[in-house]
Amino acid sequence: MPNAWIDELRPPRSVEPPDEHVFVTLDEALRLTAVPVDSDDLAARRDQAAAAMLFVSGMRVAAFGSLPIGAVDLASRTIKQWPALGVKTKNGKSATTYLLNIPELNAVVEAWDAFVRSRLPETAMWYAPSITHWGDQALSAEPAGKNRKGAVAKRLRKLFAAAELPHKSPHKFRHGHAVYALQRARTMADYKAVSMNLMHEDIRVTDGIYAPLAHDEVQQRIAGLTDRTRAVIPADGDLVTFVHSLSQSQMSEALILIGQRLAA
Repeated sequence: MPNAWIDELRPPRSVEPPDEHVFVTLDEALRLTAVPVDSDDLAARRDQAAAAMLFVSGMRVAAFGSLPIGAVDLASRTIKQWPALGVKTKNGKSATTYLLNIPELNAVVEAWDAFVRSRLPETAMWYAPSITHWGDQALSAEPAGKNRKGAVAKRLRKLFAAAELPHKSPHKFRHGHAVYALQRARTMADYKAVSMNLMHEDIRVTDGIYAPLAHDEVQQRIAGLTDRTRAVIPADGDLVTFVHSLSQSQMSEALILIGQRLAA
């Protein structure tokens, strides 16, 4: 066969499925924490507190599952994600992060925090292991085991089933936290604060992973652009000069800021 013909051969193009951004919504988090549970069912109460904490904190599940009670300070709504305290963070990074101010979820977190502190030392896990003996449940002060991450995921699956919601992995709470916060960011400083709270090194990581909007919000925002586009003023010479003077990273930040201003 002629080489020219062989060079023209191309594999068939694959059809890419639509990219749906899946995350736990605030409504779903509220439904998970509203499932009726018996006061003696410590494991179920703990799981509801986990759902609330994962959403308002945005922590990765490995960090959450290894979080000691002493690393939680609800008075200042801070979480010490410090490997020195035994918290298993990504790449061993240490940071103090903050909780979203969502009263309904914060109330669930506060109730469990008060309960677990009254029964365990500060070195025990906030998501404490539950031990059942002759039908009675008790919390254990044992440290986080190697399979703690999987245990949290398994228990949350049961909570989703009890709430009659489609299952979503623990990491989707982190996505929900980020989407909720980014949708309410109004300035570049807000955006940067969300990125830092997610323990990202670069704001572009936050933008690339979490900024994509749900399809229904894209539809609403695009539909609302009509009136605003009529008021766009062509750039004058000074503005063009200024734009050309920006670095690549500054351009990226400027585009984010412009998008936020247009969406305001």
